[in-house]
Amino acid sequence: MTDVLQVLETSPVIPVLAFESAEEAVDVCRVIFEAGLKVLEITLRHETALDAIKAVRNDLPTDAIVGAGTVTTSDRAKDAIAAGAEFGVSPGLTEELAKTVKSLNWAFLPGVATLSEAMQAREWGFTELKFFPASISGGPGFLKAVGSVLPDLTFCPTGGISAETAADYRALKNVATVGGSWITPRGSDGQIDLDQVRDLARAAAGSQ
Repeated sequence: MTDVLQVLETSPVIPVLAFESAEEAVDVCRVIFEAGLKVLEITLRHETALDAIKAVRNDLPTDAIVGAGTVTTSDRAKDAIAAGAEFGVSPGLTEELAKTVKSLNWAFLPGVATLSEAMQAREWGFTELKFFPASISGGPGFLKAVGSVLPDLTFCPTGGISAETAADYRALKNVATVGGSWITPRGSDGQIDLDQVRDLARAAAGSQ
């Protein structure tokens, strides 16, 4: 799959995931997938992230779409692809990174926080964008305004979004889905409760 819009439109919520081991990733992602969310963004924020992507891709059925988040350099993009990531997400965008992912024909969602950044990304060939950090960069009001001047762009807002505020974003014409970390909260002991994840994922999957 090389069409990032198809990735975005597959799920009403894309869980933004950070794991401490490949084993944890497999256990949690299996629960999320079985609860109905088919797209999983595993962020490259831990040294085991690439192993986690490999393990989850090998564990889940072929209709699961496993991607890499926090892809900030060309090298990280290549590493993520080698690990089996079907799409990539970045908090921002540089010219070098843009050229790399285009040359690799990789489904990629670059992050923007301003109109100028969105216009630059569009000039580099990206019409599907991550709006990050959404909650402190203008929220739904910003995206509504952007839609009036850059109507050809589609967004996946991420950052500070909760189960309660996700619907406000999804109601906008230029929003395909939202990204959120609320699906996998860690308890005071640092662990992810699988039963809680199952309930949160089911609720998110039913929000279409």
